[in-house]
Amino acid sequence: MENMIAMSSLTTILILVLSIILIWRGIRVVPQSRVFIVERFGKYTKTLAAGLNFIVPFLDVVRHKISILERQLPEFKISVITKDNVEVVLEATVFYRIVEAASSVYRIEDVDNALHTSATSIIRSAAGRLELDALQSSRESMNTEIAENLQIAAKIWGVEVTRTEITDVIIDDTTKDAQRQQLNAERQRRAAIAEAEGDKRSKELAADAQLYTAQKEAEAVRVRAEADAYAIEIEAKANAEQTRLLAQAISENGQPAINFEIMKRQVEGLSQIASSENSKTVIVPTDITGVIGSIQTILETLKK
Repeated sequence: MENMIAMSSLTTILILVLSIILIWRGIRVVPQSRVFIVERFGKYTKTLAAGLNFIVPFLDVVRHKISILERQLPEFKISVITKDNVEVVLEATVFYRIVEAASSVYRIEDVDNALHTSATSIIRSAAGRLELDALQSSRESMNTEIAENLQIAAKIWGVEVTRTEITDVIIDDTTKDAQRQQLNAERQRRAAIAEAEGDKRSKELAADAQLYTAQKEAEAVRVRAEADAYAIEIEAKANAEQTRLLAQAISENGQPAINFEIMKRQVEGLSQIASSENSKTVIVPTDITGVIGSIQTILETLKK
């Protein structure tokens, strides 16, 4: 009886120990930054995501533990011949992350080396289509082009290329001297263009000023001509009215009106002669008083 109890206790203990072992071997806790690759009899079975996971004890084995954090390839240098046959050295790096762990394990042995080789080829191809000046000024667009092309090549490996960076463009001293000379020539050309444009603008403004002055002078001449014409018109109307009145007076009063007009003209003539600056001596006819008296007589006759 005691032997049976001992055997039962031993069996219970063995079952308990085996259960603990099975639980320990069947539970896998995956960290947030990793995924686990599980194989069964040497064949890929599944990928364990972050958190608590269960596998078949003794049959399933965690073969690979893959980090899914973004990674960076060490900076590497690439010798490139540009479109204008200038040899430069580019420093570049690639940022990527694993999105399909199984593909990164079973389709490629060394992801970093594969990305380095593909990036080198793609960068050479992209830089070879650009001239040196465009290569130095178009890094952003070139980085985008390289990342897109590299992503196409890396997709089969379960890799997502997040970005690529051309960190530096290294050129030799001879090319640097040639660039300095070209830069100085370009500055001189821009200065000459700016000076020519300034001279042209100055002449345009001077011509505009002369045109404005001519327009104003022409307008002033037109205004004076209109004023003179208006004055002549008024004077002509006044003379016409005076002639009409004189004709009316002659028709009504006859010879006294004619005599009056003649004497008035004589007096006006004497007044003009007397007021002239060139006249030093004025000879007055002896019968001037008679003329004045005659004018008074004619005025009285006209009034009647």
